[in-house]
Amino acid sequence: MADRGCPLEAAPLPAEVLESLAELELELSEGDITQKGYEKKRAKLLARYIPLVQGVDPCLQTENRLPGPLLTAATAKPQKSRPTNSRDERFRSDVHSEAVQAALAKYKERKMPMPSKRRSALVHSSVETYTPPDTSSASEDEGSLRRPGRLTSALLQSHSGIEPWLDRVIQGSSTSSSASSTSSHPGGRPAAAPSASTALAGLTAHAHIDLHSAPPDVTTGLVERSPSERPQMASVRGIPRGHGRNVLETADGVPVNSRVSSKIQQLLNTLKRPKRPPLKEFFVDDFEELLEVQQPDPNQPKPEGDQMAVLKGEPLSAGTSGLPSLLGALQLWGTTQPKAPCLTALDTSGKATCTLTYGKLWSRSLKLAYTLLNKLTSKNEPLLNPGDRVALVFPNSDPVMFMVAFYGCLLAELVPVPIEVPLTRKDAGSQQVGFLLGSCGVTLALTTDACQKGLPKAPTGEVATFKGWPPLAWLVIDGKHLTKPPKDWYPLAQDTGSRTAYIEYKTSKEGSTVGVTVSHSSMLAQCQALTQACGYTEAETLTNVLDFKRDAGLWHGVLTSVMNRMHVISIPYALMKVNPLSWIQKVCSYKARVALVKSRDMHWSLLAQRGQRDVCLSSLRMLIVADGANPWSISSCDAFLNVFQSRGLRPEVICPCASSPEALTVAIRRPPDLGGSPPRKAVLSMNGLSYGVIRVDAEEKLSVLTVQDVGQVMPGDGYQTSVCVVKVDGAPYLCKTDEIGEICVNSVATGTAYYGLLGITKNIFETVPVTADGVPISDRPFTRTGLLGFVGPDNLVFVVGKLDGLMVVGVRRHNADDVVATALAVEPMKFVYRGRIAVFSVTVLHDDRIVLVAEQRPEASEEDSFQWMSRVLQSLPGLGWQHMLSRVFAFQAIDSIHQVGVYCLALVPANTLPKAPLGGIHISETKQRFLEGTLHPCNVLMCPHTCVTNLPKPRQKQPEVGPASMIVGNLVAGKRIAQASGRELAHLEDSDQARKFLFLADVLQWRAHTTPDHPLFLLLNAKGTVTSTATCIQLHKRAERVAAALMEKGRLDAGDHVALVYPPGVDLIAAFYGCLYCGCVPVTVRPPHPQNLGTTLPTVKMIVEVSKSACVLSTQAITRLLKSKEAAAAVDVRTWPTILDTDDIPKKKVASIFRPPSPDVLAYLDFSVSTTGILAGVKMSHAATSALCRSIKLQCELYPSRQIAICLDPYCGLGFALWCLCSVYSGHQSVLVPPLELESNVSLWLSAVSQYKARVTFCSYSVMEMCTKGLGAQTGALRMKGVNLSCVRTCMVVAEERPRISLTQSFSKLFKDLGLPARAVSTTFGCRVNVAICLQQGTTGPDPTTVYVDMRALRHDSSPGGTGFSAQSTIDGVWKEILPGVKVIIAHTETKGPLGDSHLGEIWVSSPHNATGYYTVYGEETLHADHFSARLSFGDTQTVWARTGYLGFLRRTELTDASGERHDALYVVGSLDETLELRGMRYHPIDIETSVIRAHRSIAECAVFTWTNLLVVVVELDGLEQDALDLVALVTNVVLEEHYLVVGVVVIVDPGVIPINSRGEKQRMHLRDGFLADQLDPIYVAYNMYPLSSVLNVPLEHSPDQLKQCFGSAKDIYQNMGDWEGKAWCYAVDIADATAALRSAASLHFF
Repeated sequence: MADRGCPLEAAPLPAEVLESLAELELELSEGDITQKGYEKKRAKLLARYIPLVQGVDPCLQTENRLPGPLLTAATAKPQKSRPTNSRDERFRSDVHSEAVQAALAKYKERKMPMPSKRRSALVHSSVETYTPPDTSSASEDEGSLRRPGRLTSALLQSHSGIEPWLDRVIQGSSTSSSASSTSSHPGGRPAAAPSASTALAGLTAHAHIDLHSAPPDVTTGLVERSPSERPQMASVRGIPRGHGRNVLETADGVPVNSRVSSKIQQLLNTLKRPKRPPLKEFFVDDFEELLEVQQPDPNQPKPEGDQMAVLKGEPLSAGTSGLPSLLGALQLWGTTQPKAPCLTALDTSGKATCTLTYGKLWSRSLKLAYTLLNKLTSKNEPLLNPGDRVALVFPNSDPVMFMVAFYGCLLAELVPVPIEVPLTRKDAGSQQVGFLLGSCGVTLALTTDACQKGLPKAPTGEVATFKGWPPLAWLVIDGKHLTKPPKDWYPLAQDTGSRTAYIEYKTSKEGSTVGVTVSHSSMLAQCQALTQACGYTEAETLTNVLDFKRDAGLWHGVLTSVMNRMHVISIPYALMKVNPLSWIQKVCSYKARVALVKSRDMHWSLLAQRGQRDVCLSSLRMLIVADGANPWSISSCDAFLNVFQSRGLRPEVICPCASSPEALTVAIRRPPDLGGSPPRKAVLSMNGLSYGVIRVDAEEKLSVLTVQDVGQVMPGDGYQTSVCVVKVDGAPYLCKTDEIGEICVNSVATGTAYYGLLGITKNIFETVPVTADGVPISDRPFTRTGLLGFVGPDNLVFVVGKLDGLMVVGVRRHNADDVVATALAVEPMKFVYRGRIAVFSVTVLHDDRIVLVAEQRPEASEEDSFQWMSRVLQSLPGLGWQHMLSRVFAFQAIDSIHQVGVYCLALVPANTLPKAPLGGIHISETKQRFLEGTLHPCNVLMCPHTCVTNLPKPRQKQPEVGPASMIVGNLVAGKRIAQASGRELAHLEDSDQARKFLFLADVLQWRAHTTPDHPLFLLLNAKGTVTSTATCIQLHKRAERVAAALMEKGRLDAGDHVALVYPPGVDLIAAFYGCLYCGCVPVTVRPPHPQNLGTTLPTVKMIVEVSKSACVLSTQAITRLLKSKEAAAAVDVRTWPTILDTDDIPKKKVASIFRPPSPDVLAYLDFSVSTTGILAGVKMSHAATSALCRSIKLQCELYPSRQIAICLDPYCGLGFALWCLCSVYSGHQSVLVPPLELESNVSLWLSAVSQYKARVTFCSYSVMEMCTKGLGAQTGALRMKGVNLSCVRTCMVVAEERPRISLTQSFSKLFKDLGLPARAVSTTFGCRVNVAICLQQGTTGPDPTTVYVDMRALRHDSSPGGTGFSAQSTIDGVWKEILPGVKVIIAHTETKGPLGDSHLGEIWVSSPHNATGYYTVYGEETLHADHFSARLSFGDTQTVWARTGYLGFLRRTELTDASGERHDALYVVGSLDETLELRGMRYHPIDIETSVIRAHRSIAECAVFTWTNLLVVVVELDGLEQDALDLVALVTNVVLEEHYLVVGVVVIVDPGVIPINSRGEKQRMHLRDGFLADQLDPIYVAYNMYPLSSVLNVPLEHSPDQLKQCFGSAKDIYQNMGDWEGKAWCYAVDIADATAALRSAASLHFF
């Protein structure tokens, strides 16, 4: 075309073609046609109007073509497309926009060609098929999927005539959203203009070409738009893909002539564009809450040293390596030195109970091996085979039998698995040990007779099977149970090579137990290395305080000692508890040369050494500190040396060592006579350590860690032992010399694997460290030790912590042992029992939080403990009054030593933390109990505000703006207006009979005349018997008597207000119609509770006074109560209006029944107290009353022949309408069940429904919950009594709140066995302005639907719809059917403009039965106009609406009605008045409460409210009081995790404290008032520690004078608080008084 030089002009398409194209577009948008079918049909329609462009396949063009000037592009009808001036909400993203803008800025700086959508003849896609370029997974150089600019440049040259026209389009068009852009490539030439048909399409659509759009991705075809644009769903289409196939080029410019490429391109486009949206609404991620990510500190220390060199150990000496094998050494000493002592066991008094010689050890081991191999059979086959695993279950007080069992298994070629004795079925970690035994295939356990007797027994007398354990056979190995082998029998045991010798269990940080396998060669090499490193010689005496079944206690006291014929004195843990000095005494008495202890043993011996003068430690040549790798062991070593140096202890004797189950002994300090270097210390900066960097600091500072060396690397056999330090995270790169990392060892003397766990075995035991260049440092694998440290001067190894104790908070690392040491430094002996402190981290809000748990001394008071907790958490540095406040309250809650906040500090009673085998704290079990809420602390102090620093930024509300949406027909913001209505009501004025029903008084008279004996009401008591009935004529006559009494005794006139104070019953109904008969306005009031007059009577008095009632009608009993002395103590009884007793009124008729002059005259006043504590009365006219009854009648299909059961309070709202109005209007019989009667008989309501075969029944949530909890286990008994609920078609729950889906579902499932249909239970919705907006029809209506909404969207008042079921989703509710005559629209809460379908906004209602306004004493007209006479700010501004004050959204469902129209479902989210404004977002209390209730099984109920700017959570504890403090941390955790809020106060109360109204709704404001007045009588109140500035809204850095002003300004805020708060917030004369006040508050747990 361009070759012929024809200019390109636009001409309109024929009308029939445009219409066909529009229909085709509609089919595609609705998913009725595929993309491929659409392209084919569209190509046929446009074939006659498309020019023969060079390169276009002629087969797709028709013979008969029009001239070029008539060419144009097709456009769809405007009404079928989306508005072009707004964006589609589903693609809205500020994050994407920022990324795109940044990319555009880069391209602009590089002066790239104008990016515009390339419209080749081959690839044309609709705008609606596009996705943002930055979401594509394709790169810019992906072959044919990304074409360079050279392709379109060639096309531009072939269509040069397009350029002038294109320039005019760019200059003159600015209104359309159909932006086009071309594909570009860095360094390419300017992009081509669109093809002919595309240019015409752009012209007809007034296309605006964005000069700053990102380079497009042709696999997705989306261009980025400005925020004001919206992609059109069916607007602009390009030429079908078949045209010009031969002009496609690859990224190298090579033309591609392949039909496969086109197919792939079409497939990609089709897959990336869904046929139809999965939902009608999409989550708008403009306000997506992104957690704050702590950015690295630019000033943080970084490693600056050179790459470390691999450290080599010394080789084994000839004498050491020439030692025989371990079993060979045992045989040698057992036969040549049979009387040499091997092991001496002590009892709890310190006396030697048994001395095992080497001869006895050898003979007993042989006897056991023979028994295991020859005497244990199963079905004439050996029970055990070589290599089988055997469990060794021996107490810590019996090392002799353990040693025999261990060597007996080695002789029998069995693999011993030493474990702890399970004393109970719930021992800490016992289940994980059982898992290890099961995975090892253990079927036999060896033990002693005394130990077996102490094990838990089953009823059969056998050893009980522990939880998680495999079935075990138990073999007692005492001498009498073993068989002596023949003299010539000798086991053929091989104790060399790579076969597994034994398995040592290890408990990980998470609590899982794994088995570390140690081969025979490793065991021998370890013994040889220890022999050389420690200089062991024959006949030496070693005192062992450690566990002989594992770690250093096993390696030194059981293995190496036998190799060197040493004498081991084993001191049990029970003796150490009684006498911590016992090991020192045994060193003195046995002249021991070596002692094997832990730093805790040294510490406790210091406390017990006073008065011991006969102690002499001069015999010791080595005091091996097994936990020398613990950073704070140096303090125990130094203190021990200072005390005992004068008693013969030499400084060089103390030899700390480092070891791990995987690498065995890593390093040990040696005395100088064994070639050891002088000991060294390192004073390291804690700040540097937290970043993994070594920085030497001054020792006098508090924020330093002093560590000691753990000696030199162990010797090695065959080849030298190699040690290196690698990075903790990622690939095992070598660390720098000033960098902390994980120590790795390459040696024969290490473990070989985790038994049965090949994956983690490879990661731990087969690590290959590499240099910074990625070059392996050795061809032999290394073993990770789990120790964190570095190599210091003289090639000494320093350890600063363990990987299992590492806690990563933000970007910094902290060691649990360091935190323990800091806590112990704060007066531990006064508050902490035996120094037992556990520190671990829990993940809360995607980051680790530090938890510190300590055992509290029994004599420590609660106040003292709280002060200690505060000091542990306090901010130590600081001066003056700020420091004083910080010391008292720890408001800052930041430990300056570690510069990290402690999330939770809990104190538990003494001896209650789970214990490890040797009395230590079982950390993983403690953590598990903390997370499960079974820790049972006695004191808790939480300070999340200092730890949780990654909360999303508070939402900044935008300034108020006017209406910004554009309405196009019935669309707003691109979606259908969220408006729905019920069925149309017939015009009542059209029939004479209908006019009789305009006034309820006329209806009652008419029914009394036509059907006098028809029963209307039937009242039941708690026993289920009928106590009162009323037919039409009976009710009419009783109403006449009441009217006569009002006119004669009360002397009332028409229009006067009358308060009806009656219990639920027929008397209330008769009094109501009696008021209508005489023209008075009734006001129903709940009577006061006789046992709670002080609280309930003032409410009655208030309603009477606010309603300006001229008279009070009541029963004789209530009348006496209102005038009693008890009532006089609560209110002024002299100010009551006239009180009439209707029990004994005379039988009189009124002369004439009052008929209102107009239907708009006030009929009654509806007073109620909202959940926010506001007393409000609404006015209901006669017209609204009759319209309400008619709507309910039509919706529920109520007829005179029907019976319905009502279990509601009859004082306000829909409950009053159903109880008093509907039966008279519709003529059906109402079975009245007072909810109060269910307290005596829970099954009363369900029995009444079954007895009277009620088709429709109404109840409240409180009634449903009472039945669910009280009758959960009695469904069988109810069935036996004949209760059958199959008659129920509709069971409606009446409430003014979000539906409680979990409760209704539980009720349906529970009573399904009684015949209750699954669809029968439904919910209603009404409010003060309209008591009945929606009523679901149960089984006769459509299936109810449930939607999942995103709580994040609700918090931001955004579109709540979502397709995912993430943790952030919550059930919003089943949809409710709108009543006949009711119209509903969703309006913006601020702009008051209409919103689109599925958008969250305020529910507005227009209905004939709307209330006419609020009734107040002063008549606030502005409030009336705002709530009852609201109008939309744009759109339909003529309709008068009533604002419900509830948030919700409308959504069109797939369900259809009889007319074929789809149903509109209304979903209620919650009340606007109840929402909590926190961090700039709107929270619904029910969402937070639902999360809290799920946190722990003991939480029966929960309510939340705000106090100043703190979130207060009140939970009812359904359990023991010892469980109360467990809930504090769980509640704080769950609110942080799911709602991103920090709980300020957690209040634990007894069940029933949270006030609930008659509808089952929580009265949160009443609860708040009770909390502030200190009337809740709480079990515990936890004040999560907040800075003073957050409570007073003043920064702490203010001066004392400014602080006094703050206290003065706080007077108005806190003047109404209770006594205990008044003590804290007294008015300070000076800062000293303020400090005293705050101290008082601390002692009272105010903070």
